[in-house]
Amino acid sequence: MMEILSREIKVTKTSTELTFQDILGAWKVRWGINRMDYRVEPGLYSVGNPNPNSPIMVSANYKLSFDMLRKDLKGLDVWILVIDTKGVNVWCAAGKGAFGTQELLNRIAIVQLGKVVSHRTLILPQLGAPGISAHEVTKHSGFKIIYGPVKAKDISAFINSGMKATVEMRAVTFHTYDRLVLTPVELVNSLKVSLMIFGILFLLDLLGIGPFGFVDFYAYMGAVIIGCVVTPVLLPWIPGRAFAWKGWLLGLIWAVLVNGLNGWPNLPQYSILRALGYLLILPPIAAYYAMNFTGSSTFTSFSGVLKEMKIALPAIIISISLGIVLVLVNSFITL
Repeated sequence: MMEILSREIKVTKTSTELTFQDILGAWKVRWGINRMDYRVEPGLYSVGNPNPNSPIMVSANYKLSFDMLRKDLKGLDVWILVIDTKGVNVWCAAGKGAFGTQELLNRIAIVQLGKVVSHRTLILPQLGAPGISAHEVTKHSGFKIIYGPVKAKDISAFINSGMKATVEMRAVTFHTYDRLVLTPVELVNSLKVSLMIFGILFLLDLLGIGPFGFVDFYAYMGAVIIGCVVTPVLLPWIPGRAFAWKGWLLGLIWAVLVNGLNGWPNLPQYSILRALGYLLILPPIAAYYAMNFTGSSTFTSFSGVLKEMKIALPAIIISISLGIVLVLVNSFITL
């Protein structure tokens, strides 16, 4: 990127070509590496050779969002107004108020946008609409708002058609691939908790309360993968509406499979307490991680998530607690 200073107005020129560092950075963010600090400086950017009549796109300062936007502007001459969303993507920032009316008004004033362009139209991402009061922006800045397409890949067609969006451009989709690319960060986040759990199990083994071995390891990790990956991928096809229920249902199937793989009820040494413990522990683990995915999904609303958590969290805690008690009792008593 190259900075251009003209009449005390700072404009940063950016390219539509992503570098290896950009691609590597995006990959790292998908895996939860440097995710909370992956951002660009708020301000005014130029793509191509824009003039006072060129369109103005508004973006969050989350670098992944910014990169997805600029790479799809190839062949266009446009301005990009990046507002400070604290490094959060447009959709999430709009829900939290960071992609909001006041920040947009502040950024328009800071970059002196009225001196850069001769028109008074801003193109905002459609997913940012919940955070913006369009009439307030117009009232205080003179800039009117047009909402662009949901996906960056449609922006070129949107601009070339006179800023008219088709029905397809307005549709919010969340296909299998869209869900799959979000699962790595869910897995990474789960590993932090998993390491703590493994540490506790190791200490219990040292104290003679156990043994906790390979079966416990793969049973637990299977429940985690079901909640973090399998449930999101199969989301539309699993019966029910609540994410926790969907995860619990697949987790129950996994718990039954784990018990069956280990010979219950045919092997006497495989206690009924242990079998019941798995049935009480594994489904709620899968349910918990599946419920976490509500923050990444377009299938939910904020009020719906709160309602689901209010019901599901107590049930998850109670079920896991009872299951742990049974497994611990099984260390001393075999039924």
